[in-house]
Amino acid sequence: MSSRTSDTSDTFDVLVIGGGLIGLVTAWRAAQRGLAAAVVDPEPGGGAARVAAGMLAAVTELHYGEERLLALNLESARRYPDFVAELTELTGHDLGYRRCGTLAVALDADDRAHLRELHALQRRSGLESEWLSGRECRRLEPMLAPGVRGGLRVDGDHQIDPRRLAAALVAACERSGVVFHRAWAERLDVVRDRAAGVTTADGTELRAGQVVLAAGSMSGRLAGVPRALLPPVRPVKGQVLRLTVPRRYAPFLSRTVRAVVRGSHVYLVPRENGELVVGATSEELGWDTTVTAGGVYELLRDAHELVPGITELPLTETRAGLRPGSPDNAPLLGPSGLDGLVLATGHYRNGVLLTPVTGDVLARLLADGELPEEARPFTPRRFGAALLVEQPA
Repeated sequence: MSSRTSDTSDTFDVLVIGGGLIGLVTAWRAAQRGLAAAVVDPEPGGGAARVAAGMLAAVTELHYGEERLLALNLESARRYPDFVAELTELTGHDLGYRRCGTLAVALDADDRAHLRELHALQRRSGLESEWLSGRECRRLEPMLAPGVRGGLRVDGDHQIDPRRLAAALVAACERSGVVFHRAWAERLDVVRDRAAGVTTADGTELRAGQVVLAAGSMSGRLAGVPRALLPPVRPVKGQVLRLTVPRRYAPFLSRTVRAVVRGSHVYLVPRENGELVVGATSEELGWDTTVTAGGVYELLRDAHELVPGITELPLTETRAGLRPGSPDNAPLLGPSGLDGLVLATGHYRNGVLLTPVTGDVLARLLADGELPEEARPFTPRRFGAALLVEQPA
């Protein structure tokens, strides 16, 4: 069954606000459970997925104080192979999924010490990673700079192309009968203290038994949501570059390479089609999505220190997007506190990685009324009113 676009008042079992990866996977999984689902978004498949590099890096993304999030990341990573196989079989789309591994390297003594501490944390957490000398890193990736002092080889951290993933999820939704309303959700409509649907920017009233707020960084700005229940989600700007590796340079890198250079994180993600993604800045600048000369310069400078040969590659795209950050860098999954309104937002830098588990969790909640155990540490109720973010007018 294909999707349709409606201009009249409609009623659904589930209405998803936001057509990014999280909104799409939620609608698709809900439809698979037999629920009549719709997505409200002017451009389904857009959003942060257009900018994200697609690192599935549960191990190398581990940060101090985020050990609780690690379990959810690992669970989603475990589900990825079957998720990709199912989506590919349904849609015929190549998702650019590569089980290529990741190499995190250090360029000076301080970074080496930090990486050693991270390795110790990974081992204490039961994760698999291997310490390599600088020479061993360069043997693995000959394009690395001579000054690399050591690194961590993580064979279990992979990658996917988020743009292809988004396109496949749109196709999966269409095949599953999900309805797309290509407009902005202007206001949440609340009837007798329960979320009843939305009114879109073109005046269409959509009604639903349950509403899912999955609008990424915009989730905290939806009119009609009671002030005390607005999700504390903020935009975190990220600038990303895309380069092309000419055939004469291939293979340039065989796996994702990442490092901390002068305190800033930089990563290089090589695609099988010759694209090389370089990212990403992390800027607290509100809703600004301007690509700046400074951002491009810093990314190229840091990437050049890591892989000097990068300056020979054609620069084919520069782009900036907004990650949906939360106070503890973890997602908000589950009931919002308003009957009928469910949250699936705040995934910050792990949205692509957490796509499979989020879809499964939300579908079970929407169909059975039960929040799976793996998602219970991430309910919105963990945040009190004191953490609410001031939203711009």
